[in-house]
Amino acid sequence: MIIYLETREVFLEHVRRNRIEEEVGERLKTLAGRRVSPAEVRAWRHSFQYVSQFLLDPQIPAALGVAIEYQIHNTSRRIDLLLSGRSPDARHAAVIVELKQWETVDATAMDGVVRSVVGGGPRDLTHPSYQAWSYCCLLEDFNTAVQEHAIAISPCAYLHNCSDGNGVLADCYQDYLERAPVFLRHHTDELVGFLTRCLTQGDGGETIKRIRDGRARPSRQLAEVFEQMVLGNSEFTLIEEQKVVYERALQFARKLQPGKRTVLLVRGGPGTGKSVVAIHLMAAMLQKGLNIRYVSKNAAPRTVFKAKLTGQLRRTRFDNLFCGSGAFTDCPPGLYDALVVDEAHRLNRFSGLYGNQGENQVREIINASHLSVFFLDEDQQVAWKDIGTEAEIRVHAAQLGAQLVCDELPSQFRCAGSDGYLAWLDDLLGIRSTANPELDRKVFDFRLFDDPLSLHAAIRQANGNNRARLVAGYCWNWASKSDPDLSDIVIPEHGYAARWNLASEGNTWIISSTGVEEVGCVHTCQGLEVDTIGVIIGPDLLFRDGQLIANPTARARSDKSLSGWRAAMATEPEGTEERLSRLIRNTYRTLMTRGMKSCWVFACDPQLQAYLRERLVEPTGDSG
Repeated sequence: MIIYLETREVFLEHVRRNRIEEEVGERLKTLAGRRVSPAEVRAWRHSFQYVSQFLLDPQIPAALGVAIEYQIHNTSRRIDLLLSGRSPDARHAAVIVELKQWETVDATAMDGVVRSVVGGGPRDLTHPSYQAWSYCCLLEDFNTAVQEHAIAISPCAYLHNCSDGNGVLADCYQDYLERAPVFLRHHTDELVGFLTRCLTQGDGGETIKRIRDGRARPSRQLAEVFEQMVLGNSEFTLIEEQKVVYERALQFARKLQPGKRTVLLVRGGPGTGKSVVAIHLMAAMLQKGLNIRYVSKNAAPRTVFKAKLTGQLRRTRFDNLFCGSGAFTDCPPGLYDALVVDEAHRLNRFSGLYGNQGENQVREIINASHLSVFFLDEDQQVAWKDIGTEAEIRVHAAQLGAQLVCDELPSQFRCAGSDGYLAWLDDLLGIRSTANPELDRKVFDFRLFDDPLSLHAAIRQANGNNRARLVAGYCWNWASKSDPDLSDIVIPEHGYAARWNLASEGNTWIISSTGVEEVGCVHTCQGLEVDTIGVIIGPDLLFRDGQLIANPTARARSDKSLSGWRAAMATEPEGTEERLSRLIRNTYRTLMTRGMKSCWVFACDPQLQAYLRERLVEPTGDSG
């Protein structure tokens, strides 16, 4: 959908008559049924005055096409400004211009992320070069018109209020700047030069109309490269029941029909290969020309799987195949052929930074796709707002008239393939009573350490292949976020101090070469795995009078996963206590099942430490 499409001459006339913001606002209301805020009007008025200045240059082709607020097919992403004409070799061509009103920009240590003041305070934001380039990739990879007519797409960004480029033009962003140059307030001549190199003739908006009328379908090249990456990666090999579930899902993909929805719900515990099946389904459905996305609430699994597939930590064009669970709030019915939802138990009711968008993520995903595949493990719900359950999926599938099919991945390949360890862990944490009160430690390496110093030292020693990590319950505030010289996880009685991974390594901490020095939490390791996992059980889980006791007040202020429990306690104390207890136990179950071969533990609560020692059949040996 394009809100505004005119020629350069008409656009400049609208600006000259101070009508441009009114034209865009009126068309937005008519086409999208959305009211325009005063802030949007001011932003348009300001930005398009600057746009008119470089479009007035006599070197710019007269009949250039000008589109404002072009929503890219099958996404919620909007291109601020799209210009079209003919390239020097007479090809249909278009230029993406990402407009930013930022006055200052600071570089960060995160890949493709800058910091600027937006909405009254500093925020971490996508680098405008990456943003513009990613839009270019979406058009090249998913728009049939761009593919069939060989339309040349060139991205750039224009920061018309920014004069200091030290942050946005920093060397660490050079890869993205080469793909999509950034022009600052005083770079008008350079921006005109870029445009005239890309567009030598006007086309009256013909190219933009072709892009608008194109269909959403993955390019053959994208599908082939993605499939090669999956098939060539041993970490994504299908085993036993994984292959069966994969083939069943493909059967549904072959039978997609307009107006009909199918929901496939796949249950599977830790290590059963839910993510492996999800990635293979992505590759196979892309090869079939289906418009598909991999969906997860947490960014860490998306980032790590992309890095493992591409062999690099930097962002690539394959980022567009992976998205968060809040991306479907405004999607029309059946916008996607298929959505593959990993870690579906982490879905929320509402979306957006402030939880004020959308209606229900489960419902929105089912509505937005012909086929939705939910990979689910309810025992890995760890946050108060998690609503991903089989019951929730059933309700919305029925309301939307979708066929619901359930499947299961019964065999697990993590924890040394030991179903006995999982059963013992469920019994240990009071998740459910099992017939496994004792653990055979010859099958799975479970150790109890007497202090966090020796635990972290052992994790470092086991990290020879970068497959050992230390995690902890989120019971310590993120002090190092504002002062990198401070430690976060401080346990003074044992002389231990360490930092959370959240700032320096972000979502790639679990595969970073320096990740072993910092401590992860459930938000950066859920859905992922290592060979050896070390777990510090914080003071949010206690042992008193023969019972495990959840202590939510011990959670850090910076952890929002239990936000809302205090208000719920006032209205329904019994149910709230039960749910809090389950979420905290689930958190440690999730942390303690990240290890393929070993799980080594220290508990801050001495009575819990004593309880764990009692539950071990054999002596702790070298556990300190």
